[in-house]
Amino acid sequence: MDALALLQLYAEWGADVAFDDSPTDRLAARPPPPARAGIPPARDDAPSPPARPAGRAAVEPDDGLTLVERAIRQARDAAAAAENLPALHAALAAFGGCALRDTATHTVVPEGPAGARLLLIGEPPDAAEDRSGTAFAGPAGQILDRMLTSIGLARTDMLLAPVIPWRPPGERPPSAAELQICAPFLHRLIVLANPRRIILMGNTPARLLTGEQGGIARLRGRWRDVAIPGLGRAIPILPMRHPSQLGASPAARRDAWKDIVLLRTTLDQDQDTE
Repeated sequence: MDALALLQLYAEWGADVAFDDSPTDRLAARPPPPARAGIPPARDDAPSPPARPAGRAAVEPDDGLTLVERAIRQARDAAAAAENLPALHAALAAFGGCALRDTATHTVVPEGPAGARLLLIGEPPDAAEDRSGTAFAGPAGQILDRMLTSIGLARTDMLLAPVIPWRPPGERPPSAAELQICAPFLHRLIVLANPRRIILMGNTPARLLTGEQGGIARLRGRWRDVAIPGLGRAIPILPMRHPSQLGASPAARRDAWKDIVLLRTTLDQDQDTE
């Protein structure tokens, strides 16, 4: 049972490659490959190719773009071609420009009613979300449900999505390049859903969409209008703590309660002005 638990832990961490029984020195000198017909063997004194200057990214000779820049362009094209949410889901499932897709179990796509006025964007998928393919699954989702119930809302009233659709191995933070590659799909989601307001739950979505730095403890607590590429208008956005953070301290729970009350008050004010 201990061995099985250890294997499950490795799987949760994203380990998917077995190791040899004995160590292998892969940096040790290897014999040159055998010469093929018509091709002379490599010479030890053959000149080495010129080294790439330090800090310069690899580029492809056909268009001069780095691999990340090309992936961002592909993501923009794929996202822009999606004319509705089901088409966006299909574009995400077919997109091969982000290596996270290859290590994730599921693509976690946005879900919720079309035309919802509220969009909740959370952190990258965790293990429960990756296994189920559902945003805000597992213990964090149960806490979110209780938070919403306390102000008379339910997840069925809104659209829910992770900030990126694939779980990073071991739940490490996504890299800046991974966020840039996935951002066009998130922007297109906002354009297609056209919500009245957006809630950003956690550090990653708050920093990505507001462009502000710092932790969620500093970013939370107030609405700000943010311009989204392709939307044509600024949209009110409220950063708040992710449900998974609420066990950290009583202060985190107080922050979450203040923000959920602010959300309820704002929604009531919106109804009064309609």
